[in-house]
Amino acid sequence: MNYPDTLGRLCAISAPSGFETPAVAAAAELLRPLVDQVSITRMDSVVGVRRCGKPNARRLMLDAHLDEIGFIITSHEEGFLRFAPLGGVDPRMLPDREVRILTDPPTLGVIACLPPHVQSEDDMDKSQPIRELCIDVGLSQEEAKRRIPVGTPATFLEGCAPLGEELLCGKALDDRACFSVLLGTLELLQEEELGVDLYVLGSTQEETHCTGAITAAYEIAPELCVAVDVTHGDSPDAPKGETFKLGGGPVIGVGPNCVPSLSERFKRLAREGEIPFQIEVMPGHSGTNAWPVQISREGVATAVLSVPLRYMHTPVETVHRRDLENTARLLAAFVRSLGEEEGETC
Repeated sequence: MNYPDTLGRLCAISAPSGFETPAVAAAAELLRPLVDQVSITRMDSVVGVRRCGKPNARRLMLDAHLDEIGFIITSHEEGFLRFAPLGGVDPRMLPDREVRILTDPPTLGVIACLPPHVQSEDDMDKSQPIRELCIDVGLSQEEAKRRIPVGTPATFLEGCAPLGEELLCGKALDDRACFSVLLGTLELLQEEELGVDLYVLGSTQEETHCTGAITAAYEIAPELCVAVDVTHGDSPDAPKGETFKLGGGPVIGVGPNCVPSLSERFKRLAREGEIPFQIEVMPGHSGTNAWPVQISREGVATAVLSVPLRYMHTPVETVHRRDLENTARLLAAFVRSLGEEEGETC
């Protein structure tokens, strides 16, 4: 898997929660050579299926979401645009950001900011609430209303590019980096006989309500699920006990959202395959699609596997290429292992 090329393509697409269609179309195209069947759900998630050909085979679902955080236009004020967040947007980093407003063709905007010369010292130490911010599109009130109606979505402008020799940096790596890992997993499993029917889900609306995963899990009815998402990466100002080293390998979740036997299986397979790994204790909600999926229908045995990522929910999210490769290796080993032991339940 060429992760820089794949993520350069996926992250260049603007597809915030509820408006994922372009990212879903690209994901479907990337899936088609690797699976037997590709379909789109009613909630616009993409599903790729690789069947093992065995009767009554168990269904394993691997999930990574395709939406990104963004904005939606709520009103016009003297040619400027008021907006609301789609997902968990941090207001501290919004002033002076460039945004892509999803008109046809897209419109460039900048989030307005006061220069320091006209701010008081108190103002300079505070972040403005999103409701007080606006987007400058360089248009009159009449033209802004005509070209950018209320309800138009927007995203950060940046895509994804290399940072140094080993890192990748850009928007929407949460969670398109993990969808690229699922593609890498499928590549590693090509031409191999599987013991399960494998469903690869690119889900929608995770950043707002997990809607795509909830509905797809109900439709697919998997016995097992691995939610593949990002977790907080290390940085000089981050708490050491709550972040994970970039380049340190995939992060295996442990807690009530993770079936213990699956977490243990991941740890065993990592040791056997000499794959570096890290452990994240999740005492409650994992913050991933695994939380609602595990109670779909009569229940789904779930696991959480994460990729460390710096600067979450910003336009400069950062991951390590080696973590992507090792997460795909561990997932491929996990898929291969299913069905090896007679009578296993998870």
